[in-house]
Order: sequence, then C-alpha cells, then structure tokens
Amino acid sequence: MKKITYQLLHGMAYAISIFPFGMLYLLADIFFILVYYIVGYRRKVVKKNLKLAFPEKSEKELNAIEKQFFHWFCDYIVETIKLLSISNEDLLKHIEFRGVEELEKCYDKGQNCAAILGHYCNWEWLSASALAFKRHPNAVAGLIYHPLYNDAFNQLFIDIRSAHGGVCVPKKDILRYLVNYKREDRRSLFGYIADQAPWWTNIHLWVDFMHQETPVFTGGERIMRKMNDAVFYVDMERPKRGKYICTFRLLYSDAEKTEEFEITKKFFQMLETSIRRQPAFYLWSHDRWKRTREEFNRRLMVVNGRVIWNEEAERAYQEELKLKKKKKGNIFQKLWKKQES
Repeated sequence: MKKITYQLLHGMAYAISIFPFGMLYLLADIFFILVYYIVGYRRKVVKKNLKLAFPEKSEKELNAIEKQFFHWFCDYIVETIKLLSISNEDLLKHIEFRGVEELEKCYDKGQNCAAILGHYCNWEWLSASALAFKRHPNAVAGLIYHPLYNDAFNQLFIDIRSAHGGVCVPKKDILRYLVNYKREDRRSLFGYIADQAPWWTNIHLWVDFMHQETPVFTGGERIMRKMNDAVFYVDMERPKRGKYICTFRLLYSDAEKTEEFEITKKFFQMLETSIRRQPAFYLWSHDRWKRTREEFNRRLMVVNGRVIWNEEAERAYQEELKLKKKKKGNIFQKLWKKQES
C-alpha cells in the first residue's frame, strides 16, 4: 500500500513538473488564492511573526509583506516540484551560483566545506550546487535532512533533492558520512539548515534574531568544528520570479579555531541581513518563537552542561494545563446548555 501511495504521489508530482515555468507560475497564482483567501493557511502565525520581527513597520507594510510571502510560498512549491524533470542546463538558467571559486580553493587544499543556511528563498534548489563545480566535478554536494513521518512524502523529497546530483543524508547519519568521505579523500560540501526551533532539551544557546530572543540549534556547528570544515554562509537573492542568485560567502577557513557558538551567532547575524533585504522570502509560516526563555527557565534546568526537565516544575506545569483545559471544557458545556435551553 505504501509503495502504491508513493508511486501515485511521484507520478502526480512528475506530471506537474513537466509543465513550463509559465504554466507552473499560473498554477501557483491559483494556489495562492486558495491558500491565502479561502483556506487561510497559517495566516495567524505569519501575522504574529511579522509583527514580532518588524515592530517598526506599519500595518499596511506588514500586510504587503504577508501577501508577498504567500505568493512566493506558492511559487516555492511549484519550483521545488520542477526539480523532478528539469534538465541541469535549464536549471542553471534559473539559478546562478557565485563564490564557487572560494569553495574549490578549499578543495585544492584538501579541505571539505560546510554551507550554513536558513529557510530563505528556495533552499531546495541548492541540491544542485555540485553543477557549479568546475575543477572538482566529482566533489559531493549534499543536504542534511530530518526524515518526514509520511514515508511517501519522505521518499518524494529524497527524489527531488537527489535529481541533480544532491546526496541526501539523514541528520543522525551525517557524521558517519563525513568521516567516510574524508577517509576516501573525497571533497564534500554539505548544507546545514540551521534556523529550526530546537526541542526544549536541545536548547543550549539563545540569540537575538529579528528582535526576538531565539533558541537555536548548535549541533551543526559542533560537527563543522569537529571536521574542521571551511564554513560558508549561503546568501540567496531573488531578483525576479524564476531567478535565484546563490552566493557562497566564506565565514571561517578553519572551523576548529572558532570559539564555541561563534559560527551559529555569525550565521544568525548574516541571515537577518538577508531577510531584511527581501523579507517576503523567509519561511514566516513556521512558528519560530513558540518557545520562550521564561518558559524554559520555569520548566527546565541545566546540570553539568546537560539540559534536563525540572520534574517538580514540569508536574506543576502539566497540572496547570489540565486545569485550563477543564475550565475551557466547562465554558463550552455552559454555552451548549444555554443553546439547548
């Protein structure tokens, strides 16, 4: 059954992908009306995030960014599907890679590279990075991903990301892959999407990001330092519809020489600069600031460098949640009885 579901999903996606860009963007425009006006997909989350990130902007400006975001988000979906069938040559007409010579200089020295990026512009198109290598055509370019719960969608995204030479590695396996590539003396570039919201017990660092105290992942940085990678920031731009510019900006030549959290802090500074340049192309539909320092301090504690639950505080917190649900249920019951009478 799972295989049939995947085959149907892949077949539908491939059929859509063979449409020319003009038809795909027309489809995206129709999809925008459905997502924005009819379904209202995550509009409350987007509005909240934009207000938090841009307190200096007027309601009119925020509404304009919100609408632009949903237009781009629908474009992102069809652009990603397009990867299934577009040729390498045609894809390179739509994405331009800059700073590749700096990457290849690192390869010349026998050093591997790490690219740190956020959910900004079409990050899926970066799976084609290897197409830009001139002197090291056999270098590995890959993406680290968190497997999706749905097997069919998970396999579809693996197909999309590997369609142009990208190597997809589950995040739990990345260190083993990197060690093997190093042992085989193969040059590699792996992309680390580093702006997700970590689970409570994985929070080891808070940074000031878009006016918000933000918990961030630091695991990618630890791997970069352990492997002594050259670290590049992926600076993406979208000058027009159907065109992206990806610039690899060298941040650190030797990751092992950096201070703890230095790479992560620098990344978020760079990402904020990119977002402020073209704010509509960031993934505002993700509830990025749902975990606060106040709640962290109330429910968890740090012991010998490990983040663990404060059991007594957590019990009190769960009891508080139950009480709120009970009160909410009582309100609905009263309203229902009132309607019946």
